[in-house]
Amino acid sequence: MFTVGSMLNRPRSALPRFRPVAASSLLAAALAAFAHCLGSAVAGSQPFGAMNRNVNDLGTQFVPFHAHLWDLLHGRADGGWLINWQSGYGSSFLPDVGTYLSSPFSFLVAVFPRDQIDLAVYVTSVLRIAVAAAVMAWLLLRMRPGGRWWLAGTLGAAYALCGWSVIEASYNPMWLDGLIAFPLLCGVGEAIRAGRRPVRWFFGGVLLVAYVWVANFYTAYMATLGAGLVLAARLLMDGGAWRPRLRVAGKACAVVALGIGLSAPLLLTVYAGTKHAYPGMGLTFRPAGWGDLLGRLLPATYSFNSPAMYVSSFVLLLACALPFHRGLAVRERVGWPVLAVLMVLSMQWGPTHLAWHAFTEPNGSPYRQTFVLSGVLVMAGWVAVGKGALPRPALLGGVGCVVLLGLAGLGSAFTVRWSWVAAAVGLVAAVGALMLLGLGRRGYAVVAAALLIGCTVGQSALTTAWAAKRRVAAQDDHAPYGPRQVAHRAAIASVDGWPRYRTDPGRTQTVHNDAMVVGGQGASYYSSVTSAVLTRTLSALGDGWNGSGRAPHSLDNPVTDALWGVGARLRSTYRQGADTEFSVVRGEAAPLVTVREALPEGTDYGRSAFANQELLLGSQVYERLPGTEGRCTPGAAVYVWAPGLKGTARLDANPAVGFDSKRGRVRAPMQQVGMAPGDGRVRVRLEGPGQRGAEVACLRADRLEEAVRGLRGASGISFGDGTVEARIPAGAGARVAVVAVPRIAGWQCAAPGTELAPAASYLGMLSVPVGPEGGLVRCEFRPPGLRAGSAVGGVALVGVAGAGVWVWLSRRRGASARPAFEDARRSRAGGKGRSPIRNSNPTPTAPRV
Repeated sequence: MFTVGSMLNRPRSALPRFRPVAASSLLAAALAAFAHCLGSAVAGSQPFGAMNRNVNDLGTQFVPFHAHLWDLLHGRADGGWLINWQSGYGSSFLPDVGTYLSSPFSFLVAVFPRDQIDLAVYVTSVLRIAVAAAVMAWLLLRMRPGGRWWLAGTLGAAYALCGWSVIEASYNPMWLDGLIAFPLLCGVGEAIRAGRRPVRWFFGGVLLVAYVWVANFYTAYMATLGAGLVLAARLLMDGGAWRPRLRVAGKACAVVALGIGLSAPLLLTVYAGTKHAYPGMGLTFRPAGWGDLLGRLLPATYSFNSPAMYVSSFVLLLACALPFHRGLAVRERVGWPVLAVLMVLSMQWGPTHLAWHAFTEPNGSPYRQTFVLSGVLVMAGWVAVGKGALPRPALLGGVGCVVLLGLAGLGSAFTVRWSWVAAAVGLVAAVGALMLLGLGRRGYAVVAAALLIGCTVGQSALTTAWAAKRRVAAQDDHAPYGPRQVAHRAAIASVDGWPRYRTDPGRTQTVHNDAMVVGGQGASYYSSVTSAVLTRTLSALGDGWNGSGRAPHSLDNPVTDALWGVGARLRSTYRQGADTEFSVVRGEAAPLVTVREALPEGTDYGRSAFANQELLLGSQVYERLPGTEGRCTPGAAVYVWAPGLKGTARLDANPAVGFDSKRGRVRAPMQQVGMAPGDGRVRVRLEGPGQRGAEVACLRADRLEEAVRGLRGASGISFGDGTVEARIPAGAGARVAVVAVPRIAGWQCAAPGTELAPAASYLGMLSVPVGPEGGLVRCEFRPPGLRAGSAVGGVALVGVAGAGVWVWLSRRRGASARPAFEDARRSRAGGKGRSPIRNSNPTPTAPRV
């Protein structure tokens, strides 16, 4: 009679049609996806409840970038793969693709409706977690075949649901590609170590390395480093002669080098983008306290500044039991625990901490490599139990170690009552399940499987729910796509005039990348590769920023709007729980390509934002006050520039205007505080710290209109994906064509009759010197690093092809030498030798009796 218990315990040889690896991977994927969704539902988090999950960079970066990708894939974006014309007045997009969007999972958002972009990102994140679980289950059965398939599946799910995954990476979707990369790369190492099918795994390994580095180079670096450590540990545990082990290590290095080389066109583009990015705020690493660190092994803990090391009580028990398992080789009983301990220590020491993060201090969570430790613990657990039940001495030793680790984490501020309850229940369930397996009876396997699966799913769902609630309470959240964005998008579309002029989505934002979500072409932009040229130029003109300089605001100033060709601007009032009111402001904007007189050599911005605006405009339009009091033309708009102010500015009896600044992290923008009264007397009162260096000035609208009318524009202006063309009229004197685009690295321009050359800068704007005859000016953009990356990729491709030719020739030589070898062997054996070459059409023979 067929029973579930018999299926769980039948030997592999008795199941010719049953595929343990496939079943294990499917089970792991299903458990991981179910547990993660269950945790979201328990927390009441979207899409299963009303609680917003768009915290921090998920809402302000990743969802907007996926929205822009959706537009790009459907042909609705302003720009293409090289240039994004919607953000930062024209930003390099390929580095953003490589940083946030190059995973194949990201492209799945195209099948969702655009107004369901939040759901699309969530679904692709769950899918990544499921795939990571499946790949880890596959790896475990490759490392130690013959083990229980459902046990490998449960361990694979535990890995994909580790604390790092559900607490930190779930709202950084591209990091989840690293969760997939680690077991994939370990699988490549296992194949090279085993030595079977070397041709398949050489080429397959190169492609897999290239895939994971393209999908997300940042976590792929950590996964590669971790997989290298695992392979080194496995080779040390193998024993034997050193030369074969060194050959395996050399082959692995060659596979990794060629795979990374194939990813170089995108990799070096991203690398160059980071080199040209605004530096942001430097942080100093401080290791977590050991009590807090060990407390993070428990479920349902949350912290931004300590490693999320939870990976199920079941996994922790198995890993702790491994040193006490006398049925295993001493090298394994020592090697795996030593590897895990060294990895924990490496996370706490400054130099190795930097090595894990590519020698760049992370701007945020400092323990981004924790998923590698979780994978090592899962592998160690599988080694302990993969070939059978856990012996009782090993089980008792494992329980003792788990209890000691728990006692060491008693003082952690990150644990709560539910952490200890879940850990205790999970430990009891795991011990009971392992004891049942030790009895060796078929019926008990079903109960053991239920206990272990329940332990893993329950603890991970609780951790997911706890993290979802704590994130919203501890971090900034951003409104998901809804009625406000729909109305915002419709209002922008009604006045959008690109590329004749820009339409700025406004300073009152839903997120820092509003233009990608609701449309328009503004200054606001938030990315890890925001250009230093953009931030410094806008800052000199009075703009503010968040994200330590990597998230410039919309300027919302008539002078800068005119200079950057903003012909329409959306202004909105937004209050939580109230309807959003929109108004569209139209203004006189200069053409996006103007013709100016050349500036004297050495001209640059100064300290005053008002003076800098006038310098770029070429006209004096402000009446600058000596302090916060003075006289202005009645009716002139009064502006305050106080980049370091954290407080308010009030003009006479007008409402106070808030200024927000945090040293090194947030800079306050220039803002209008009112209109000069009839008597012209202006008195501005500043309140709050950071008033030093503040300036007040009054804008003369009549002077601004006259200055804009005086700017001569080009004709035939066109903007493409990485191209700008304009026809410059004839004129006298030293002239330059100024394009209202930041002069970021990668632009090349050509004046009429000349070849492309690196573009010049006109106070941060793109410019081209032109002669008196005028003519067609063209500019082309090539992301820095793309040419060098393509060259490296070509060399790597030649290397892979060369290896393929060498293998082909070796096989041909081997095939031609084989008949002679067979003849010689037969002659030595008196003609009775049997050829190992099989007949393609064998004749049936009678069975032996």
